This record gives sequence, C-alpha cells and structure tokens, in this order.
Amino acid sequence: MKLVLASGNAGKLAEFRQLFADLDFDFHPQSEFGVDDVEETGLTFVENALLKARHASRISGMPALADDSGLCVDALDGAPGLYSARYAGSHGNDGANTTKLLHELRNVPDEHRTARFVCVLALLRHADDPQPVIAQGTWEGRILHAPRGAGGFGYDPVFLVPESNMSAAELTAADKHRLSHRGQAMARLHTLLQSQ
Repeated sequence: MKLVLASGNAGKLAEFRQLFADLDFDFHPQSEFGVDDVEETGLTFVENALLKARHASRISGMPALADDSGLCVDALDGAPGLYSARYAGSHGNDGANTTKLLHELRNVPDEHRTARFVCVLALLRHADDPQPVIAQGTWEGRILHAPRGAGGFGYDPVFLVPESNMSAAELTAADKHRLSHRGQAMARLHTLLQSQ
C-alpha cells in the first residue's frame, strides 16, 4: 500500500519504512504531493494528528499517516505539550525551546521535574475515514538541569531516561528507537495493522 506521511521529516520517514517493511507499506513524504503543513488547531495530540492526516490524504488522494508529539512536564501543568516545537516562539528552534524550558524549571527540585514524551499516530485510509487507526506511546522521564549528550534532537539532551540514567541524547539510536514514545506508538500501530 502506498501511504503519504504527513511530515517532511526524513528521520521519521526512515523509521516508518524500517518498522513497517514486513507490511509492504510504501511511505512517501507529503512534499512529493505538494502538501504543505496544516495549521495545528487541535486541543489534543490526537486531534492534531488527525488534522494532519486528513489534510495530507485530501490533497494527495491517498491513505495518510500522521503523528503529533510533544513533551509534557508535570511542574508546568503539561507544558510545553502541544506547543513543544514552538515553545520559545519560532517553530523548530530546539536550542531556544530547551533554554526556555530550563529557565521555567530553574527553581524546581529534581523530584518535581517529572515529564513524559507523548506521540500519537493516526492512519487514515482516505480523507473522510470515520474509523482512523490511532496508536499512542508515552516515555516517562525527568528534566535535567543542563543538556547532556550530542545525539537526538529537540528536548532529548535534557530528558533523563531513569532506567539508564542517561539523557535521550546519550542513548544509541537503537535504544532510543526501542524506548521512545514514537517507537512505542509505531510498534502499537504495527500490531494493530497486523491484526486487521
């Protein structure tokens, strides 16, 4: 099955192709079909994933897969949450986002720096699909006081993985893929699709 991935992220495209290779899915980035990013006006990760998938499916005329993900910090009442990629103002400025996060948590002790990454995947067979396949993954951790590690992206350098006592940016790519919110959501989606 040919699918449009409602993202231009090359890393996500490679991950999806690898995980779903046995299901014979042929993933293509939305840019191949002239699909621009849709405005994320949803109030939840699920709503935003569905908005992205419906938009990509409607324009491309193909089944679409989208994800919406973010970091939810308990001491900040779930922020940055839906606004994780643009927490400091401009979209995708990882350094500014991380700096703002650490500033907001500057007086918060370790035991109250709990957080989780959340990822929701939405698969639509067509733009008006009333029964989308939804899969969610969460990755529990804690926010460090300063960045550690050179791998990953986004908030990975300040996200402590308790099992390893390493930041997400210090993990190998294989370990991150196995443990992460996106890896968990992808594995759940894979299981759901195998059972259909």
